[in-house]
Amino acid sequence: MITIKIDSEQLQKELTALIQKAVDRRPLMKNIAGIMHNAVEENFAQEGRPKWVPLGQKTIIARQKKGYWPGQILQQTGRLAASITQYADNDQAVVGTNAVYAAIHQFGGKAGRGGKVNIPARPYLQLTDEDMEEILKAVKEYLKLE
Repeated sequence: MITIKIDSEQLQKELTALIQKAVDRRPLMKNIAGIMHNAVEENFAQEGRPKWVPLGQKTIIARQKKGYWPGQILQQTGRLAASITQYADNDQAVVGTNAVYAAIHQFGGKAGRGGKVNIPARPYLQLTDEDMEEILKAVKEYLKLE
C-alpha cells in the first residue's frame, strides 16, 4: 500500500479557516438575505420576473378615480413593497412580509365581499435563475471555492 502524508502548515490553516466558515455562517446568510431582498425589489420594479398578469379594466378605472393610475401593478400605495423585510441568522436567510393582504397577491385567490373578486397570482417573493446563480456565487466566494 502506498501512503501519502501531507505535512503542510498552510494547508492546515486553510482547512481550519474553511471549517470556521462552515461553523459561523451568519455573514453568508446575511449576504444571501440581501440578495433575496434585492431580487424581490427587482420583481416590484419590473412588475414580475416573469411579467405579472396585467390589472383588469375595472381595477384600472377604480385606481384612476383614486389618483393611483397610471402606476405600477402591486404598488397602489407602495405599502406592500415597503413591508418587505429580511432576516438572517446562522442557519437561515429569510425575506418576507407581515402585510395581511400579502398572500393574496403572492398566490392569488378570491377576495372582496363574498369572495367575488378573483385576484391572479403575482408572485413577488420569487427568485429567478439568475438570482439563484448569484446566491451560489456568494456561497462559493464565502467558502473561497471559486
